[in-house]
Amino acid sequence: MAEPLVSIIVPVYNGEKCIERCLRSIQNQSYKNIEVIVVNDGSTDHTEKIIKKYASSDSRFHYIKKRNSGVSDSRNIGMQAAQGEYFQFVDGDDWLVKTATEEFVKTALTYECDMVISDYYRVCGRRIYEKGHIEGGPVITRTKYAECMMEAPANFYYGVLWNKFFKADIIRTFCLSCSTELDWCEDFQFNLEYLQYVGKVGIVDKPLYYYVKTKGSLVDTQVNFQQSIRTKRILFDYYRDLYKAIDLYEENKLRIRMFYLSFAHDKIKKIKSA
Repeated sequence: MAEPLVSIIVPVYNGEKCIERCLRSIQNQSYKNIEVIVVNDGSTDHTEKIIKKYASSDSRFHYIKKRNSGVSDSRNIGMQAAQGEYFQFVDGDDWLVKTATEEFVKTALTYECDMVISDYYRVCGRRIYEKGHIEGGPVITRTKYAECMMEAPANFYYGVLWNKFFKADIIRTFCLSCSTELDWCEDFQFNLEYLQYVGKVGIVDKPLYYYVKTKGSLVDTQVNFQQSIRTKRILFDYYRDLYKAIDLYEENKLRIRMFYLSFAHDKIKKIKSA
């Protein structure tokens, strides 16, 4: 089986306490044909020193330094610099299961998928929760994926970038990027646009990513009710357009409009101690 180059894009801001763990997990991936684009979003701590250590000792790591302009801009800059056939995203305070990239590549190639999605671990202090939504697989149509998403559109499982695997050609051909106008859920907008061009979706029914829920994050502290409604109004246009594109909107109009009332409640499969 071919071993395509995978670009792993890592945006980070003031991550000196966690970026080492993140980069080490990427360096130790069982799949070796990777390039790692680490974008430092104007950090004021010792993040740069840690990134440079990896960039100087491992030629697969590439360092981009920029002024602080947010995670969306950092991801966009990372995508512009990336040379891979597939894109994978990792946030600086999280880390990967050792076989994450290998599992994504194997599923994408075996089933000729345009996107792959996996379960993930949510880390809350000493507790680790196994999260997911779609069971079975290993491959489904875009229509089936959209029907599953209709049940819980606000779930992290569908909204985030880091539990997914993307074909770079789709992103480049249709000039897809993360919105710099949204303060949160910008990754969900990206996913909704990307799905417009997807045929088959691969399902990895096991966790490949450790997501660290951080107290005092932007969503916890700065997103009020009015901001939430404004964001959902923007996102709903993309959400509705997807269902129109696959002829599911008219027969599910009421369910689709329930998007405004949806909230994240990812299914817990298992709980264990950290």
